[in-house]
Amino acid sequence: MFYMFLLRDINPLSLKLLNRIYRESRHHQVRQRAHFLILASQNITNKNLMKIFKVSYKTMYNWLNRWEHEGMLIGDKLRKKGNCQG
Repeated sequence: MFYMFLLRDINPLSLKLLNRIYRESRHHQVRQRAHFLILASQNITNKNLMKIFKVSYKTMYNWLNRWEHEGMLIGDKLRKKGNCQG
């Protein structure tokens, strides 16, 4: 059974930023996470999100958790490289 994530509403300014990141980031991983958050905010089901992004439920949970707590879209690999400019 899949549970829907409890994504709090993304304010219009953050949504605008996510769309810009999705279109313009040099990093695939960052674009993918921005796209995920955009679709999750549109109430796309977890099952469909897993198919679209080809990731596990746990991965989606981690992406959402990082966004909710840190506002981060980058992963540990990019952060360690000091390569965080979207």
